[in-house]
Amino acid sequence: MNRKQKKELRQRRNARQLMGISQLTDHGVKTANGELAFYLIKPDNLSVLSDEGIRGRVLALTHLLCGMPEARLLALDSRESFQRNKNWYRQRLEQEDMPALRELLRQDSEHLDGIQASTASAREFALVCQPDQQNGETAENRLRQTEKRIRDQGFHVRLADKQDIKRLLAVYYQQDVTTEWF
Repeated sequence: MNRKQKKELRQRRNARQLMGISQLTDHGVKTANGELAFYLIKPDNLSVLSDEGIRGRVLALTHLLCGMPEARLLALDSRESFQRNKNWYRQRLEQEDMPALRELLRQDSEHLDGIQASTASAREFALVCQPDQQNGETAENRLRQTEKRIRDQGFHVRLADKQDIKRLLAVYYQQDVTTEWF
């Protein structure tokens, strides 16, 4: 196959092929290296924990990751950045002469600041595991047992569904945090 044919082949590949995903499953994706299951972990608010409480959470996470060598932690920013919008408001404020419009622009800018401040801790954490194959056990049972192992370490966790997977992939690959349904 020559260079031109390879280029045409690459251009015709769909998004899943480019990401190395052969199929979306109920709780993850299938790749050439096997299935990956996603567990969504709700983070604790560390700002209200004592130093000892934070050390306890770090120790629990350490035990979890050491006890599950197949697990990978995925941390995503699940909030939108309004920096471009704020820059536009700042520029408009500098250009605007009418006091009424200046006040409206200032209020809009403050509103964006409020939204960003209220979502400042909007992070998503996912644990990505390659479920081990065990004889006679269904895939769903293995996934639920892994979920229980994570929960036993004190984490708020749930198995991701297809919409969660699509949203995580969109955030990871496109930084698209605004779409709620795929």
